[in-house]
Amino acid sequence: MSAPGYAQKLAAYQSVATHGGVAASDPHRLIVMLMDGALERIASARALARQGDHTEKARLLHRTVSIIDELRNCLDFQVGGEFARNLDSLYEYLCRRLMQVSSQGNLETLDEVSTLLNEIRTAWLQIPPESRAAKSPPR
Repeated sequence: MSAPGYAQKLAAYQSVATHGGVAASDPHRLIVMLMDGALERIASARALARQGDHTEKARLLHRTVSIIDELRNCLDFQVGGEFARNLDSLYEYLCRRLMQVSSQGNLETLDEVSTLLNEIRTAWLQIPPESRAAKSPPR
């Protein structure tokens, strides 16, 4: 039996590092990690499209849509009210645009999605730490 190759070792390390980061993260940090993952996949999909690897590009865009759907699932409409509904609509828009890229191949759309997601990420990071903790309901 041969030893695992470098790529396999790297993938295993990245998996352990990612899972370790998730286990040690607070909910606010988990959202940032999801956004970072989506942005990384968009950048990779763009590079693959330029190389002509449309199958892998489509797989990455599908994964990005799944990540954004997970962000949507994290929204609390009772607490967030109109803001959460607007963010849900924006996430839905981003998913639609990504699916258009997958079918039509317009790479400028990836720039649009990346820009919007980066703006959301920047705003998310500016939430003060004291506002990040979930508030317990009064007893």
